[in-house]
Amino acid sequence: MQRIDHELPWATLGSRRQLTVFRFGSGPCKAYIQASLHADELPGMRVAIELKRRLRELETQGRLAGVVELVPVANPIGLGQMVQGQHQGRYELASGKNFNRDFVDLAAVVAPELQGRLGSDGPANVRLIRSAMLEALEALAPAGSELEGMQRLLLRHACDADVVLDLHCDFEAAVHLYGIPQQWPTLRSLAARVRAGTVLLAEDSGGSSFDEACSLPWLRLAQRFPAANIAPVCLATTVELGGMDHTEADQARDYAEAILAFLAEQGLIVGDWPAAPEECCEAVPFDGTELLYPPHSGVVSFLQPVGAYVEAGTALFEVLDPLDDRRSVIHAGTAGVLFAIERMRFAQPGRWLAKVAGRQSIRQGRLLND
Repeated sequence: MQRIDHELPWATLGSRRQLTVFRFGSGPCKAYIQASLHADELPGMRVAIELKRRLRELETQGRLAGVVELVPVANPIGLGQMVQGQHQGRYELASGKNFNRDFVDLAAVVAPELQGRLGSDGPANVRLIRSAMLEALEALAPAGSELEGMQRLLLRHACDADVVLDLHCDFEAAVHLYGIPQQWPTLRSLAARVRAGTVLLAEDSGGSSFDEACSLPWLRLAQRFPAANIAPVCLATTVELGGMDHTEADQARDYAEAILAFLAEQGLIVGDWPAAPEECCEAVPFDGTELLYPPHSGVVSFLQPVGAYVEAGTALFEVLDPLDDRRSVIHAGTAGVLFAIERMRFAQPGRWLAKVAGRQSIRQGRLLND
């Protein structure tokens, strides 16, 4: 195991922060796994602890057939953001920016350098593109903030990987994944292994999140250079490991083993691993997700458990105003899996309270909520 420590730029005088990467194994293929980019989403960090232990064992046994890079603490900035005892890990307090938005558009950066250099040899194109990505990230002007510097470091380690897993969670949620439609046949195994309740697919959900910053450049370059042989070789997904309180040891070990078995399927680990379960959730378009909002302020009571399949018209939650005796019941407008609900039980204007993953497209434009 190799430990790589990167010092982040623009630290406050008298202090410093580090981003730490653990590298295991060697070989022609590579997986990159990071946890808790939203720093208050700790289930991924708990899983990363198990992955680190197991990868050490597998490396000692000589069972790694490729490189696995693991970043258990992907956001040291957000990890230290405590406000009056409450962890604020989703947005950088200095700028208000979501930590998982606005990563560098690698396709736009490398396209001018690739003009006239790509051909029909797919593997040669992959090597050329990955080399151009790494060189382009190194050649960027110095980072203008600590956040920008951290994002570039994360992307630099991930952009040449064959598999990228970004471990997150939602407030209260069923396990679910995000990915691009072209990679669903391969992602299906991972979804089955982690017992996902749904998988949300979109080519571009808006916001340049980390997983799409890794996968989308290959699609965009293929569109930019249609005569060249460019396949979507970076299998990148955001894995939402249930709710924020899902840090149980047994569950973390199960998820770690599921991830390792998936990596073995991708040729990164040798040996015998359990086959993926035949049963798997449905993949649906991300633009079929319905976000449900309260009509007024009040105390919230949920009427359906998270992870339940609901029909259109099913009562999902009620909002009760104890001053004016108002009671509003909110119903699903689409059929699908109730895959996430708000953890706070007080309704606020403009803040979603439930998400249903439906089969039919109902939204346009930016799909990610901040």
